This record gives sequence, structure tokens and C-alpha cells, in this order.
Amino acid sequence: MKYIHLLAFFFAFTCFNPLVAQKIKKNKDYIAIISTEFGEIHLVLYDDTPKHKQNFLKLASEGFYDESTFHRVMNNFMIQGGDPESKPGGNDKKIGMGGPGYTVSAELLPKYRHDKGALAAARQPDRINPEYSSSGSQFYIVQSEKGAHHLDKTYTIFGKVIKGIDVVDKIAEQPVGRGSRPIESIPMKVRLEWLKRKKIEKIYGYPSKT
Repeated sequence: MKYIHLLAFFFAFTCFNPLVAQKIKKNKDYIAIISTEFGEIHLVLYDDTPKHKQNFLKLASEGFYDESTFHRVMNNFMIQGGDPESKPGGNDKKIGMGGPGYTVSAELLPKYRHDKGALAAARQPDRINPEYSSSGSQFYIVQSEKGAHHLDKTYTIFGKVIKGIDVVDKIAEQPVGRGSRPIESIPMKVRLEWLKRKKIEKIYGYPSKT
């Protein structure tokens, strides 16, 4: 069985302090859209994982993810991105270990499982991270049709793909080299769309109440 320590990276242990976190109105929400050469991945972020949601929104709004890559791709498992070292000019030897300089406290909810399309936070392995604190920026999207349920209850799931799961599949199918890094870089850009929840439900078929 493949363990998620493959997602490990190393950076400061400072906890996330949402000083600039924006409150989400009950009747509106953000959709996060990851653009790649293979198409777009649309994500909804969960209200009941607020620290992870606000952190992702903050980084996306600042352009933190733009030009970073999906630096680890494992077909029939997951795709991982969000490391600033994977941007042009980053340290190639440190790709997989980068972040914004803080971690986010775990928000483990049993109702969320590692089904296909689940959006979750990467983290350091258990032996050095017994509190399951999440990466400040790195994330992964489950691609396996059977899910990745051996990770349930130990990695924070904070959203899901509501459109573009075929794009996740295309990325997962790309040839990889050492460390499951794609041979050809797969850069991303992340933008946010502020929509009424009823419109989200109409467009994506996703419940307006979560």
C-alpha cells in the first residue's frame, strides 16, 4: 500500500493565523478554478473546514499558486501540487518540500472520505507530525476510481472537484520520472469565482447548503 508520506515536505512549524481571512456570506461562496493545459478543475471548499478553506482562498487570491506545477502525479492514486519551489526559478532539489512558511492545524471530519475527486491537504508523515498538521499550501486531489481510503481520518479533506474530473484523469496519466514527477511540467493558475450558492447549485448540481 502506498502511504502518503510520499507527499512529505519540510518547512516551518508555525500555525496558520488567518489575519486576513474573509468571512463567507451564507448566500454566496467561492468556487476555485485550477487552469492547466489539459483544461480546468473546478473545486468547492467546505465550510466546516474553515481554516483550510480560508487559507486556500487567501493564497489563491494572492496568486500564490500561479505558475506552480503538479509536481507529483501517481496514476490510480492522486495528483499533488501547491509547492512554490516548483515555479520557474525555484529550487529543483527542494520541490516537494516547499510551502509558505507555516502549517495549518488538522480539521479531520469522518464524514469526508478520500473518494475520487476529494481535495485534501498534504502533510509531513506521522513520525514527525503526530498532530497531523497540514501543509500551508500543498494539496492533492484523489484520482483513483476506488478512492484512497487508507488515508481517511488522518489527512484533512477540505473540498471536492465539482467539474473537471476528466482533467484530473488526464494529468494523472502523464509520463513521470523519478519521484513521480511529470517529465513535462504541468503548470497551473488558480482563480476564484464569487457566486450565489443557488447559482453554484444550478451550474454544478452541487447542494447550496453544505
